[in-house]
Amino acid sequence: MNPPALIMLGMAMSTDAFAAAIAKGAGLNRPGIIHALKIGAIFGVVEAITPLLGWLLGSLAAEQIDHYDHWLAFVLLGGLGIHAIWGALTQAPATTEPEPKERSLWSTALTGLATSIDAMAVGVGLAFVDVNIMMAALVIGLCTFAMVTIGIMAGKALGTVFGKRAEIAGGLVLIAVGTVILYEHTLGAAA
Repeated sequence: MNPPALIMLGMAMSTDAFAAAIAKGAGLNRPGIIHALKIGAIFGVVEAITPLLGWLLGSLAAEQIDHYDHWLAFVLLGGLGIHAIWGALTQAPATTEPEPKERSLWSTALTGLATSIDAMAVGVGLAFVDVNIMMAALVIGLCTFAMVTIGIMAGKALGTVFGKRAEIAGGLVLIAVGTVILYEHTLGAAA
């Protein structure tokens, strides 16, 4: 796989995480660039690890992963989207304190995992082609890191301008991303 193809793969794998980052950024209370970089790093690491795991599973688990990855992504992203919408609708005005760090880290890692399940399936596919899997995982992780950092800051701007409506929209985006993944793997495959 040549470098431009690897970069295109990395960008494609980071689009779900970018959408999730916009939603997360809209819901955060004044995130700075350092906070955005930390969230980007969490997403990037998770997104780099999952294709490695998929590659290791290779052909032995290809059928099992393909049978449920879309459902897992749908449930996780849908649940996180509903949680974001619920939080926006029930949250007190902007004077409230941000989430505790542990919960925020858990939520961030879970969102990163939900958006990287398709990268695991890609990793399985990469086991059957001539590719340096370490380089592919690194490129996917770096693209995701950059896109998530940008998404957090864009979500912050949207959240500042539109308030709770941006957080609700972000939750709807997470639900939509999960639904698209489910559609592509079930109904889209049948068409």
